[in-house]
Amino acid sequence: MDFTEEYRQKLVSADEAVKVIKSGDWVDYGWCTNTVDALDKALAKRTDELKDVKLRGGILLKPLAVFEREDAGEHFTWNSWHMGGYERKLISRGCSFYAPIRYSELPRYYRDLDCPDDVAMFQVPPMDKHGYFNFGPNASHLGAMCETAKHIIVEVNENMPRCLGGTECGIHISKVDAIVEGDNPAIAELGAGGPATEVDKKVAQLIVDQIPNGACLQLGIGGMPNAVGSLIAESDLKDLGVHTEMYVDAFVDIAKAGRITGAHKSIDRYRQVYAFAAGTKKMYDYLDDNPELMSAPVDYTNGITSIAALDNFISINNCVDIDLFGQISSESSGIKQISGAGGQLDFVMGAYLSKGGKSFVCCSSTFTDKQGQVHSRIRPTLENGSIVTDTRANTHYVVTEYGMVNIKGLSTWQKAEALISIAHPNFRDELIAEAEKIHIWRRSNR
Repeated sequence: MDFTEEYRQKLVSADEAVKVIKSGDWVDYGWCTNTVDALDKALAKRTDELKDVKLRGGILLKPLAVFEREDAGEHFTWNSWHMGGYERKLISRGCSFYAPIRYSELPRYYRDLDCPDDVAMFQVPPMDKHGYFNFGPNASHLGAMCETAKHIIVEVNENMPRCLGGTECGIHISKVDAIVEGDNPAIAELGAGGPATEVDKKVAQLIVDQIPNGACLQLGIGGMPNAVGSLIAESDLKDLGVHTEMYVDAFVDIAKAGRITGAHKSIDRYRQVYAFAAGTKKMYDYLDDNPELMSAPVDYTNGITSIAALDNFISINNCVDIDLFGQISSESSGIKQISGAGGQLDFVMGAYLSKGGKSFVCCSSTFTDKQGQVHSRIRPTLENGSIVTDTRANTHYVVTEYGMVNIKGLSTWQKAEALISIAHPNFRDELIAEAEKIHIWRRSNR
């Protein structure tokens, strides 16, 4: 069937498409790299006409036109499933708020829990010959979102990679209400940051030494996971698999080095599976029409049963800080929101249930604040207001540049002793004194 006529009938300008949005509506804006562009600019023109429009998405990689005005918060609010740097800046203006949820729960939340969704709009690659608009590198929760949205608008971008998957990786034109042909902006990039530091390299080496041939990898974003990826690419490891929440540039390097085959995966054999991807153009080009990659819904990629089904699952993530009880905060520093719950807890739990699996949460032993003062990331207790991302019952391996410890199942005094052993030496005596005050230190240890 030729869908050209249907496409022509649904094709409208961005200004025309956003007329459907009313004051008080909930509007999904896409996710990460397929956040709308032309539609955002068109909606910004209607600012004075609208009040209390609640926008929703996450991991914004560039500023939004709707928030350019100083009084934007009187008209629009941003409700984020996972915060990025730009979204954090909007918090201080009263425009942005975090919506706490385990990322894996999003599809069910849209489908079953009365999630308001008046309009869903997002960027897509050009329609294929079968009438489908692919979600690009953002299968994530978009399938569920489209099932519940009252009105669906797609913004076509010829630069968006077409990402192959299994299920819920696109939407048919018959379910789309309006089509907008945008200005085809380059897909927003997310760099891996600066070169790996000596601390990053030390942590990475400790982790890579624990990875067996045939392992299945999940990498978080940040300097340390990126350093791990670089070391893996340079290693002699072979037949690695990928099953991850976020696909990052490091995986491209590992794959091009010949380390990834997926030959030992018990599910999705030979496929690199991910829920969404953000990185550089090198990665987007690699994802485009690549049958080795599998773009999948997040309730599958982050489902604990999926993770546990893969032997020798290796999960590698960052954190903000950790206390002597083994509680890990990876999404806030005190009451300051940094990112979100994401899928870290799912991967920590799933990796432990995997035969031979391990989860590693890593951090530098210290950080320096804006005043130049050095602080330990290993603390007696988390800072007041900090969110617990991984509970003390779930934390497995913790890694700093001073070593690696497995704290799973240890008594409180054992956890304290193990964590203090990988803290910066300048803070160990202070941590011991604090551990004694909160009754998790045995004097016999000294």
